[in-house]
Amino acid sequence: MTALAEAAPQHELKPYKSLENDQLVERIEAVRKQMGPELLILGHHYQQDEVIAQTDLTGDSYKLSKLAADSSDCRAIAFCGVHFMAETADILANRPEKIAQRDGQRVRVMLPDLAAGCSMADMAGIQQIEDAWDELSEVIDTEKLIPVTYINSAASLKAFVGQHGGIVCTSSNAKAALEWAFQRGSRVMFFPDQHLGRNTALGMDIIEEQMPVWDPFAEELGGNTEKQLEASKVILWKGHCSVHQMFKPEHVAMFRKQHPGIKILVHPECPRDVFELADESGSTGKIIECVEAAEPGSKWAIGTELHLVNRLKQEHPEQEIHFLSPVVCMCATMYRIDLAHLCWTLENLAAGTPVNTIEVDEETARWSLVALERMLEVH
Repeated sequence: MTALAEAAPQHELKPYKSLENDQLVERIEAVRKQMGPELLILGHHYQQDEVIAQTDLTGDSYKLSKLAADSSDCRAIAFCGVHFMAETADILANRPEKIAQRDGQRVRVMLPDLAAGCSMADMAGIQQIEDAWDELSEVIDTEKLIPVTYINSAASLKAFVGQHGGIVCTSSNAKAALEWAFQRGSRVMFFPDQHLGRNTALGMDIIEEQMPVWDPFAEELGGNTEKQLEASKVILWKGHCSVHQMFKPEHVAMFRKQHPGIKILVHPECPRDVFELADESGSTGKIIECVEAAEPGSKWAIGTELHLVNRLKQEHPEQEIHFLSPVVCMCATMYRIDLAHLCWTLENLAAGTPVNTIEVDEETARWSLVALERMLEVH
């Protein structure tokens, strides 16, 4: 169970909400100056532009956690992202050897708004996972079933995976993680994003019929027959990213018709029917690299979170960049973190009354770290 320590009453936020952005920025800068290199403000790519402008490091969740954990000066992290990202930062920054290097001192990790969760991570609750595993054990040999979880998952699920001989993956090393798993077992169970699992496995010549989807709300066997599970290679958990689920094949067709020569660039969390129509696909980092490396005059329709696409559009005026949907599609939970929440969190930290601390309990952190370290072997 993840502990949420020292959460302050939300009414304390009200005075901050009435401030203008330039006032908030000035006060954030004052705390940064006071704390120096002991404070790191991390910002995931999907954050609002004004929040990104105040961060020390930007990137995807794993990259940010690793960079912060590797810092010898850092003693406090304000993670402008979502809950599972702050958990991962706490696990990596407070590994036993890191704490020993700091003479027993922990790095405090704070999430400026505790309501910044992840709907995908929430689709795979640990009790549901444990129940599914018990049910599966009556049909197949779970000793040869290797669990793989996307890093976009709760620490409790990462710990489950670590305890059961499995591995964590990112969107950029999902194939390597599946290959690692198949070297150790005959089947994989992939959590929590079915689309990343399916798209990755299809690229490894595993067919759709070998990938049943486990629905935790189905009455029996996740909505599958014993025969389907016995014939499986990859059992997919019925989860998805609400942002990437929005992209449709008709959006691809529309952009190709309206903008001849345009390239479609999508994240592998998109559904199969969109993923297979794309010219390029990859992690958030790869999407950024594709645009940065493209020739001036290149045309792109990008299927990922709106804030990132708009930022790429602003940073690359020499290219024609579109958002691959006529519908506004942003990560609503990421959007919750604003300058008011960040300023409130930092000023409480500086005053010695820290709020919204994310601290993963020792047992969960230990097994999560096992699964994360396996990922490092194949990254």
